[in-house]
Amino acid sequence: MKIRSTKTLIVALAITGTALVGTPAFAAAATPTLVLSGGSSVFGLDPAIIVATAGAPGNVAFSVGTNVIKGCEAIATTTVAPFVAKCTWAPAAPGATVLNATLTPTDTVGFTVANATPITVKIGTPVQGTTPSPISLYVDEVLASGSTGALAPRFGVSCAVTSQYILGQTIVFRVYGNDSDLGGAVLDSTNVASASIQVAGVATPIPLTYGNHSGVAFWSGVLKTGTAPGLYNTLGVINFKVTVVTKDQDSVKVLATKLQPRLGANGLRVKDASGRTVYDRVSYYRTVPVIPALKGAVGVWQSNFTATSLLTLYAVPTN
Repeated sequence: MKIRSTKTLIVALAITGTALVGTPAFAAAATPTLVLSGGSSVFGLDPAIIVATAGAPGNVAFSVGTNVIKGCEAIATTTVAPFVAKCTWAPAAPGATVLNATLTPTDTVGFTVANATPITVKIGTPVQGTTPSPISLYVDEVLASGSTGALAPRFGVSCAVTSQYILGQTIVFRVYGNDSDLGGAVLDSTNVASASIQVAGVATPIPLTYGNHSGVAFWSGVLKTGTAPGLYNTLGVINFKVTVVTKDQDSVKVLATKLQPRLGANGLRVKDASGRTVYDRVSYYRTVPVIPALKGAVGVWQSNFTATSLLTLYAVPTN
């Protein structure tokens, strides 16, 4: 009986495949890599391309913050390494935006779902002009001629365009602009009511004056830095805003069109086959009265360059 029982047990083990000692080992599913890149764009222009590079093939869901991007809910990666998926994305707003992505592998046995490390992209926004206005402005800063700051002897004392200054140097702001309400006319003392620069920490706005500078005319204002009373001495980024207000206008230039005879190389009018003069439609500005007067426009410029390009004041070097 014992012999038969032993044989029966051996047969049973053979049929079921059960081992008396230990059990088969199964490999744990791996988490593939998923890396995000791209996403740079200018708001309102071309869409951004977000790129996800995975360690295994599958489908990638792209999202802005926690919201999945429409049309990018399941973008298939390429089938050969590197496994890349791309999402075409139109940003809803400018500024810093956090992008995320999740990979669902094709091989769900060998791989687990993977989440990318979020990346932050800064969607571009125009630097020039911060308020809806017909006025466009250009602003820069130069080192005043004759500045006596610590670096002046090293770099010269001419009007060098720079955004970095040493305590004791004089900063000259240069501003020029145009007004589309005036047919794109240059902003000068005939059409500007006021122009100034507001510097954070300075109680009184710096007035801008219009004048000739070695043959070219523009608006300028001066900020003197130093340790003496009354001089600007706050180190770090200098936050400032330029404001230009144009005069009220009782007439404006408007864009219009007119027919103009086409002239040949000989200066004579061009005729068609029937002998009639050929006309071209051309654009031009014409002046029209405005009653009541058009309120002067307000143009505002405030830098939103990255930190390395912002106007900055440094301490005098110690060595």
